[in-house]
Amino acid sequence: MRVRIRLNRGTKVRQSGRKNKHVALALASLLTPAAVMACALAFWRLSADLKVTSQFPITDGLFSHWQVWVSGATVLQLCAVVLNRYGNSDPGIQNSVDDESQRVLVNSR
Repeated sequence: MRVRIRLNRGTKVRQSGRKNKHVALALASLLTPAAVMACALAFWRLSADLKVTSQFPITDGLFSHWQVWVSGATVLQLCAVVLNRYGNSDPGIQNSVDDESQRVLVNSR
């Protein structure tokens, strides 16, 4: 004897994609100015070492070196780029209006 159990097919479970796109874009927009400020501090420290500008306010410790500020600016900008890619990722390429009009012109020849 065979018993068949038939189940109704309901709605398919769909994974929601990236939930925090807006948060990623907001954070990325704040990281870019922070990277610019870190780069400005790096050049200030470098120019203070060359005696071109006034003395750099941080004289001792880890943040008294210009290399730390340049690497910090690089890391901040890299994080901003990654977050922008996460926030602006689209699953496919959308056709624009110009592409559609060009396609009509090509087909009419």
